[in-house]
Amino acid sequence: MPGALPATKWANHHLEWGRETYMMGVINVTPDSFSGDGLIEETLTPGEVVARAVAQAQQFVTEGAMMIDVGGESTRPGFAPITAEMELDRVLPVIKALYAVLPEEVMISIDTYKAEVARQALDAGACIVNDIWALRRDPDMAALVSERAIPLILMSNMRGYQRREIVSDVVRFLAQSIDLALAAGVAWEHILIDPGIGFGTTAEENLTLLRRLGELRVLGRPILLGTSRKSTIGLVLGGLPASERLEGTAATIALGIAQGADIVRVHDVREMMRVVKMSDAVVRGTFHTP
Repeated sequence: MPGALPATKWANHHLEWGRETYMMGVINVTPDSFSGDGLIEETLTPGEVVARAVAQAQQFVTEGAMMIDVGGESTRPGFAPITAEMELDRVLPVIKALYAVLPEEVMISIDTYKAEVARQALDAGACIVNDIWALRRDPDMAALVSERAIPLILMSNMRGYQRREIVSDVVRFLAQSIDLALAAGVAWEHILIDPGIGFGTTAEENLTLLRRLGELRVLGRPILLGTSRKSTIGLVLGGLPASERLEGTAATIALGIAQGADIVRVHDVREMMRVVKMSDAVVRGTFHTP
């Protein structure tokens, strides 16, 4: 493994890079998640949706998640964008409820590219912004993150992007977004990066990104990897649906950690936490007998 990066510190939180791989559990407050885990159903009241989200998040924390990523807009291919008002209606009650019940050390992330959604989510208890457009969609996002002095996850998004060679394209995209963040006053140590597996990339490009994930270390920032249940896994394994991509996800996480991933974002925390522990024992030497 390359040398560890300096820690990321803010408020009462502290992320020590290189010592362990952090687990982020996904809470999709949507009716149309690609992974089949969207919490919104026509038969459920808003209160029941919040209760389901809280129960899921508490289970994730029990299973080892230190971060909970809450999103209210589907990002599946061909998704229909929703208004900021609708997104806020979905995520704010969930974030408020999670902030009230989760342990203080657990970090809540808001998965949004809209600055107003991020602003209100941060006021409600979130402490990380996960921007799938890496500051390219809302000009107010960078200033908001700078003002709040919180971590920002910049995800490479190749949708509509002219690609030439996928790894260099992703490195260039992320480098430009890092520059946008720094120009707005976001602290260097608060910037995290995500290669954006499946966001405007082909299956072959996704496999290349996974194979060469370590090349993103040239950017000098911690790497978040989100491969959980992605369509490339289904294709490689003969067309398996999202519900049957557990083993394929496990393989990508183990190999991703070996390539330098610092955070993994998953839907199946219990099983993937076992993969993380085994991978960390081999890659980082973090094996401790009971």
